[in-house]
Amino acid sequence: MDGVMGFFEQLGPNLQILGERMPQILDGVLATVLATTLGGLLALVISFVFGIAQTVKVAVVRVLARIFVEFFRGTSLMVQLFWLAFVLPQLPYPFGWQLTPLAIGVLALGLNYGAYGAEVVRGSIGSVPKGQYEALSALSLSPVRGMFRVIIPQAWALMIPSLSNLWIQLLKGSAIVSTVLLYDLYFRVEQVRDQTGTWFAFLFALVAYYLIAWVIVIIMNALEVRAKHKIGRGPALSQSLGTLLRAPGSAAVAKGGLA
Repeated sequence: MDGVMGFFEQLGPNLQILGERMPQILDGVLATVLATTLGGLLALVISFVFGIAQTVKVAVVRVLARIFVEFFRGTSLMVQLFWLAFVLPQLPYPFGWQLTPLAIGVLALGLNYGAYGAEVVRGSIGSVPKGQYEALSALSLSPVRGMFRVIIPQAWALMIPSLSNLWIQLLKGSAIVSTVLLYDLYFRVEQVRDQTGTWFAFLFALVAYYLIAWVIVIIMNALEVRAKHKIGRGPALSQSLGTLLRAPGSAAVAKGGLA
C-alpha cells in the first residue's frame, strides 16, 4: 500500500525520471527484441535439425539427437547462460571463445528452447498419417526428398501453435539475459525502479512485453493460416486477416474453422 501511495505522491518526479530514462529503456526494448528474434530463429533451426534427426532410421543419429535434447531440456537456462559467459572463455584453445553478451543470450536461448522445439517437431512429424509415408514409395521419392516435399509441409501446419507458445516463452525467458550484462528491457526498467522506489516502471515493462508478444502471435498466426492453406485445409491468408490479431493467450488460429 505504501508503494502505491508513494507512486501518486511522487507522480510528477517519477514520470520525469521515466521520461529522462526513456532512451535507455528503448535501447533495452531493442536488446530484448534482438535477443528474442535471433534466439527464436536459432531455436527454430535447432528444432528442425534435432527434431528430424530423432526420426531417422540411423540409430546413432537418433541417440545423439536425443542426448542433445535431453541435456538442454534438463539443465537450467540460467546455468547455461553462466557457463557460456564465464566457463567457456576459460577453456583451452580452440574451445575458449569469448562471446559478446548478445551472442551469449542468443546462444543460450536458442539452445534451450530449441531443445523443447525439437520435441514439437518430432511429435508433429509422428502425427502425420501413415498413409502419407506409404505415398512416398508410390511416388518413388527418396526418404530425404519425401520428408521435405510431403511430410514436413503437413507437419509444419501442426507444429506452428506449439512453436508460437515456445517463442512467447522465449521472450519472457529473455529477461534473465541481464545476468550476463545484456542491458535488456527488464534491466533498464529495474534501474528506473531503483531510482523511484516504486513499482510504476514495471507497468511500462508489462505493456512492452505484451506488445512484443502480440507481434509474435500475429506472425505465427499468419504462418499457420498460410501453411494450412498450402495443404488445402483452410482459406488463403488474405481471407483470414481477422484471425491474425488474436491476442497472446487466445485460442489457436481458427480451430475448427481451418481444419
